[in-house]
Amino acid sequence: MSQIVSDASITEHQHDHEHDHGPSMAEQQDRKQKREFFLILLGGILLLAALAARYLLDTPDQGDMIAAVAAILLGQKIVRDAFKSLLTGRCPHDHGHSHAHGEACDHDHDEPHAHEKSHMEELVALAIIASLCSGQYLESGSVAFFMLISSLIEHRTATGAFKAIEDLIRITPTRAFKLVDGQEVEADASELVEGDVVVVRPGDNIPADGVIISGASTINQANITGESLPVEKSVDDEVFSGTTNETGVLQVRVTSAGKDSTLGKVKDLILQASFSKPAVVRLLDKYASFYTPTVLMIAGIVYFITKDLNNAIVLLLISCPCAIILAAPTGMVAAISAASRLGVYVKNVSDLEVARRISAIIFDKTGTLTVGELDVSRLYPAEGVGPADLLQTAASVEHNSKHPVARALVRTAKKAQIELAQVTDFEEVAGRGVKGTIDGQQIIVGREAWVGEMGIDISSLDISEGEGMSLLFVARDGQVLGWVGMEDKVRAGAAHTMDELEDLQIKRRVMITGDRKSPAMKVAQQVHVTDVEYEALPGDKLELVKQLKANGHTVCVIGDGVNDGPALAAGDVSIAMGAAGSDVAINSATVALMNNNLNRLPFLIKLSRSTVTVIRQNLIGTMIYILFMIGLLWAGHLTPLGAAIGHGVSSIIVIFNSARLIREGEDIQDHEPVAQAGTKRQRQIETVDAKPETA
Repeated sequence: MSQIVSDASITEHQHDHEHDHGPSMAEQQDRKQKREFFLILLGGILLLAALAARYLLDTPDQGDMIAAVAAILLGQKIVRDAFKSLLTGRCPHDHGHSHAHGEACDHDHDEPHAHEKSHMEELVALAIIASLCSGQYLESGSVAFFMLISSLIEHRTATGAFKAIEDLIRITPTRAFKLVDGQEVEADASELVEGDVVVVRPGDNIPADGVIISGASTINQANITGESLPVEKSVDDEVFSGTTNETGVLQVRVTSAGKDSTLGKVKDLILQASFSKPAVVRLLDKYASFYTPTVLMIAGIVYFITKDLNNAIVLLLISCPCAIILAAPTGMVAAISAASRLGVYVKNVSDLEVARRISAIIFDKTGTLTVGELDVSRLYPAEGVGPADLLQTAASVEHNSKHPVARALVRTAKKAQIELAQVTDFEEVAGRGVKGTIDGQQIIVGREAWVGEMGIDISSLDISEGEGMSLLFVARDGQVLGWVGMEDKVRAGAAHTMDELEDLQIKRRVMITGDRKSPAMKVAQQVHVTDVEYEALPGDKLELVKQLKANGHTVCVIGDGVNDGPALAAGDVSIAMGAAGSDVAINSATVALMNNNLNRLPFLIKLSRSTVTVIRQNLIGTMIYILFMIGLLWAGHLTPLGAAIGHGVSSIIVIFNSARLIREGEDIQDHEPVAQAGTKRQRQIETVDAKPETA
């Protein structure tokens, strides 16, 4: 049967959409299916007329003539498509699409091409030709009729999933209003570059990723993040291409456009997923080239022994395993559509299969279990140092970093109207801190352990007053200036998500952080994790992953993608949290959560388990059908018409069974209430003292 989603057709349509506003690929497919339905309807009417002529009017010759017309009308499409497939080696339903402008395929060339055909549909074409040539016109027409009916239902289901994907392409803005010398100039959105300023009015789609420099508005970004509720945006907030401006007039400075925008990356993620294949499909592909010749040989032997062409025709129909071919792809397409609706993008369907076996999850604290919006709670300057001097020095150096700590310091300095100093020789040490030079003096801002390693004495500072806070120490030319205490808020719904994960039998839920023990334990108690590792370096995350895998766990790593690359790569499943707008997060993880709702994590695991269950149901049900049909053939009770009906029914059952997955996650709310610690169940948290070996 046809491939569910054609990458080439989407890619080619995407290019066309950037240049004109013609009918979409989904609309073209819809028109084509309506023409096919009219053809099937006409053929069905002719078959009914043939039946009436043969059995009601007792005019079998006229009935045969009408049935022959119906058989040719209905069977010509199947035979023509099978012939094209034999000549080109490609699925005829792809309509000969190729990659736009000669783009190279970037999928795995160890697997069959996404458009390769297994040549199993030709078995049905041979059955139609054989019954037509043997004078069984009614049987030939009936076989073609039921095959086309099942194929049409398959395509309608596939088009529904395809349309959900194509909606992303259709919202891609084609025009933008760019400010040039203070005047608005209409421009092609694909020609926008970093630094351009565009004006976005209410009702317009934002043409590129950017930062608001003027105005405030409500933005509907459901098509990117999967969040149903619009969000309020104002100056300095980030906005994404393809999202809808609902209320105010905005001026946006472009940070990335076209394929480099978040919308472009989302489309690439969907196409990448559509290329990939589950393990059962790869197994079928491996042996597909041997299947059809073997079936033809067996059919020939059956005809030679029984001298009954009907038996050979029935065997050809039974042996065309359309339901088996559809069992996994239809389930995976439905699952990917359900996940995409909630802003969960899976790069490879194999990762969706693995997610059901997750038994341990490693959570990065800042930005994952907490909102990542740190606030400066306390300034503790050393003797002789003013609070303003301490804040200015720290914020000036951190201004060059994108870490949440840096954003908090800079935000506080701006509120205090403190002017930042010019910094040179800036350097950021992952997981430790930053350093730079101000007016020839070296400034170090970082964690206690790192500052100590740099030979700076902090014994004069009282850190007991920072209990429960994340402390950042500041030094200038080897002399400590003081510490800055910061606090973060636990993400809404984190504890509720942990309870759900416990119900899903996720045995180890580990929080890892570079923070000191007291703030780490405070967060851990609130979010119901089973283990916590504090004062950890980025390399410790990787070691923890290896340790858990060595203990037999299927490990999932979830973080914001910053400094988490090695650990994300090492996990069996890696998830980037809040990946919208982040190149690092999207590229480093196998699953991208475009929003920050932790409830997507148990949803992903449930979806994975449901998908595998549905695929197994499809495969087992199809095997039972094939064995049952073979039994009927052996007993002499199966005709070509009966085989065609059974074939169509089995394919339809598989398609509708898989379609149930599209509704997965409809009950999920965007914002879960925060579960109070200990209200559902009391927990004993195991503390891991920054050493993975003891995890």
